[in-house]
This record gives sequence, structure tokens and C-alpha cells, in this order.
Amino acid sequence: MPVEAPYPELRELMELVGQAGRRLAEIEASEGAAGNISIYIGWPLDPRRQFPLEETIQLPVALPEMVGAGFLVTGSGRRLREIIDDPAANLGYLIVNPDGKTAQQYTSPRRLFARLTSELNSHLAVHRDQVVNYKTNFHAVIHAQPLHLTYLSHIPRYQDQSYLSRHVLRWQPESIINLPEGIGYIPFLLPGSAELMAATVDKLRRHRIVLWAKHGVMARSDASVKRAADRIEYAETGARYEYLNLVNGEQGEGLSVGDIHAICRAFNVEQSVY
Repeated sequence: MPVEAPYPELRELMELVGQAGRRLAEIEASEGAAGNISIYIGWPLDPRRQFPLEETIQLPVALPEMVGAGFLVTGSGRRLREIIDDPAANLGYLIVNPDGKTAQQYTSPRRLFARLTSELNSHLAVHRDQVVNYKTNFHAVIHAQPLHLTYLSHIPRYQDQSYLSRHVLRWQPESIINLPEGIGYIPFLLPGSAELMAATVDKLRRHRIVLWAKHGVMARSDASVKRAADRIEYAETGARYEYLNLVNGEQGEGLSVGDIHAICRAFNVEQSVY
């Protein structure tokens, strides 16, 4: 659903990215400099007040359908927990040039990174796919490394997408409401690779969050960057329950399929997991 006017200003969006980054760190989903955030902004914004330094960069993926589009992106090697302390030093802004292959990159004199996130190809490809297919004017993408979800992906039976979703989403009524398509699953692929990018684009067409095996997750939202962070938190909470159940000899039963169907009827949720 497109964001409606009056549109958020750039400073507000930068603050929201900082808040999302801080929350991801609080739930132990962003150790060290792990994790990255980007948002697509489909209304005109002049970034030069916040980011006065300008240079031309080559985009890792061509965006011919998104000429003039703006992206607010975290810098490579930056700690998500520190964005909120100085958003301008930790973020950059891109505007896609008419050739669709390069962009103007705007940064602050206080910039603390050499380049934008190493996962920029996956971020931009997911944004492009969602914007072109669903015509949204806003889209947020987050990569994080939540402890329990990532751990479960090392256990063979959780490497099955259906098994993973049915077991992680059974512990809280809110889980199926917020993740009705379940959790997408991608076997381990090299971080930053074209293969991971393509698989992520495909999975995020049908899911709001995808688990990158033995690496972390990527989540998206066309409502707000904090909503994308919420989806990671919902999934990680379910994974934590699942982990607790494993170490407790699997004594818990979770919500039954009947319970979950009743929740979905009550809240008009169309789900594809159970």
C-alpha cells in the first residue's frame, strides 16, 4: 500500500532507520557490524542538506525502471546500534541516474564508511522487484543475523521450509497474523553473491521474511522500516521458543493447528502455512 501525503521528510526517515537498527541490536540480531538496512523512497527528496558530498557510483544491479528513485542505505561496516547516534555519519543516499546503471551518491562530511553495504545488490534487486510489480512508493529491506533463527538453520530438519515455518510460528498467536505466508528458506549461498540475490528476490515475492541458511534473514515492508524490523522480531521470538523447547526435551506442544485456524478466522487472516 503506497505511503500517502504528507510524506515523511528525510530527517524523519533517517531517525526511523536508527530506531530500527537499535531494536535489532537489542534483540541480538546484529552482532558487531552485522546487518544492513535500506529504504526506497518514491517521492522527491533533496538529500543535500543532510548529505552535501556528491559522487557518481556504479550500481551493482541495473535499475532502468527506477530512474530518479531515491534510496537511503547503511554504510558497509557500520554498527546498526550506532546509527541512531549520528544517522548522517552511518547512512548514504542514492539517486538513480538516467542510464539506470549509475547513481549519484550523497554522503555527509562525517561519513564513517568507504562504501555502502556489501549486500547492496540484494537490497536494490528486492526493491526493484517489489516496486515494478506492486507500484509502491515506499519499501524497506533489512538484513539481520538473529541468533536463534540462524542457529535453527544449522539443524537439518529446519532446513525444510514447511517444517521451519510450522514449528517457529506455533508459539504465539501474533506470529501467524504477522507472517501469514510463513518464513521463506534459502540454502546457504555466498554472501553478496548474484545467486543469493536472485534467490532472495524470488522468495520475497511470496514471503515477508526469508531465512538465509547459516547467515541470517532478510525482511521487507512497504509500510515502514520499523515494520520490517518487527517481522524479524516476531520470527526470532518464535525461534527462541523453539530453541527453548529443544533444550527442554521438546515438552512444549505450542498452538495446535485448530488453535491457529481459529485465530485466523477471528482476525480474517489468509495464511498458507497450516
